[in-house]
Amino acid sequence: MKFATKAIHAGQSPDPSTGAVMTPIYQTTTYVQASPGDHKGYEYSRGTNPTRTALENCLAALENGQHGLAFSSGMAATETVLKLLRPGDEVITGNDLYGGTYRIFTKLFEPLGIKFHFIDLANPESIRQYINEKTKLIWVETPTNPTMQIIDIESVSKIAKETEILFAVDNTFASPYLQNPLDLGADLVMHSVTKYIGGHSDVVMGALIVNDKELYDQLFFYYNACGNTPGPQDSFLVLRGIKTLHLRMKAHCENGRKIAEALKQHPKIEKVYWPGFEDHTRHDIAKKQMHDFGGMLSVVFKDKSLENTFKIASSFKVFSLAESLGGVESLINHPATMTHGSIPKDVREKVGVVDNLIRLSVGIEDIDDLLDDLQQALS
Repeated sequence: MKFATKAIHAGQSPDPSTGAVMTPIYQTTTYVQASPGDHKGYEYSRGTNPTRTALENCLAALENGQHGLAFSSGMAATETVLKLLRPGDEVITGNDLYGGTYRIFTKLFEPLGIKFHFIDLANPESIRQYINEKTKLIWVETPTNPTMQIIDIESVSKIAKETEILFAVDNTFASPYLQNPLDLGADLVMHSVTKYIGGHSDVVMGALIVNDKELYDQLFFYYNACGNTPGPQDSFLVLRGIKTLHLRMKAHCENGRKIAEALKQHPKIEKVYWPGFEDHTRHDIAKKQMHDFGGMLSVVFKDKSLENTFKIASSFKVFSLAESLGGVESLINHPATMTHGSIPKDVREKVGVVDNLIRLSVGIEDIDDLLDDLQQALS
């Protein structure tokens, strides 16, 4: 089954009781049992709910995986993976991460005795010097947030398999339409479903997709025991959003390319981070493991003052200044004070997250309106 067909049909079939084409919203907490333990697969909605099950099966299909789990947020999904670790364990991860991920690593799990190595993953072989008997997880984002670094998933997966280390990929920026880490050797894929998968900035949700049943069972235990699960209404909304994912991503990619090219030529721009450029340091890897280059990009202004950056970021009329990304609407974000505000200034600036950088999530509006908005804001 091709991607577009899976987006519309995977995990879903007409409701057997009514024939309803759309998956019903099972707004219930509990389910009747004929006798103790004799039920129809559902007992209590913290653990499983038919609407959420349909969504989880659809998410798994989109990533070419066997098992999916939906969470109340992307951070809830991330935290659940980290619950697999024990004091003394070590994690190798990138030095350019979403601020919320950095925060949960350093503020919640480091104090519990987990050690994190934040390293440059441009050359996957550099991972080997940090591997020891305590290393239990390799966690990467690609493309990274916000400097759009590209990590070679296949190369990292080979190292992880050789050393029997769990390998997880945050695939949020790419979406399953553009990139499928399980196919490239990852053990686990995480999504902030809030972003491209949901696509309409009206649901907060996360997801994990795996192939290994034992790993799924471990994750499901924490998922059910701790209750970081979304409700049926949100599950329904995401199922609806997924049905246009392939169409939206094509438009995001098309508009993203035109915006990136326009910004690269602008005299006030020092640098544009976008993996579709041939001079991007890892363009060859992006071209190999992605189907297109997406609608996410970041720019650095020649004027380094925070005042100038704030003025420009606040001058857009079609783009909205807001956190998040991946919705149909175009957004501008200032990572240093917004999404990455929890990362110390010296740490973030080492990887290029400077005060005069803004991140753009290019939406699917008419491209002429977006280009006009860029010109007026920059002038």
